Amino acid sequence: MHEKSSVFDMIGPVMIGPSSSHTAGVVRIARAARKLLGGTPEHAEIIFYNSFARTYEGHGSDRAIIAGLLDFKTDDKRIKDSMELAGKEGLKYTFKSVGNASTMHPNTIRVTLKKGDKEVEVLGESKGGGIINIAEVDGFKADFSANLHTLVIFADDVKGSIAFIASILAHDDCNIATMSVSRKGKHDEACLVIEMDSGVKPVTLDYMRSLSWVKEIIYIPDID
Repeated sequence: MHEKSSVFDMIGPVMIGPSSSHTAGVVRIARAARKLLGGTPEHAEIIFYNSFARTYEGHGSDRAIIAGLLDFKTDDKRIKDSMELAGKEGLKYTFKSVGNASTMHPNTIRVTLKKGDKEVEVLGESKGGGIINIAEVDGFKADFSANLHTLVIFADDVKGSIAFIASILAHDDCNIATMSVSRKGKHDEACLVIEMDSGVKPVTLDYMRSLSWVKEIIYIPDID
């Protein structure tokens, strides 16, 4: 099935920088990763793959990824100075490049973020026009766009758990747009990713977090 194009896809986002793939998309990948971590990281290891590996410095993707980790939006004029501003925010970072990863999308970035005892690893793809796909979170398949309200739920692989979560969201008047689940193995840890048209109430999140088989819930509002 082909995805429908929107006006946003055709004209691209409002942004600072020369390329929507190398700037706007990169900023959005970083902002999604930052939200998965829960704040500005203290340390970031950033790996650029394929096309990004060859062009990330010249096209400003290095500044864009740091800007996103600082939660700058795609049109923020501070993007060009983000690497200098990172130090003031306590963010240390390293860049690596892998030029021939044939199984990956041409514009792929892996970021490993640390803050205190919290760590998250995110694999993101920049599709063009500022459109992104968060392909993996901590090794689990994720595949969400960050254009919608998103829940990332790490939980034990318990029978009936997906249907139960869906029913909770239905009672909160949340319309589910997409849902995917991946797991390490049968009855092992699983990752459930749910994209919704509207937000989730704090009381609903608190209830889901109280469930004995739920390990962690990360809620990401839509990223502009």
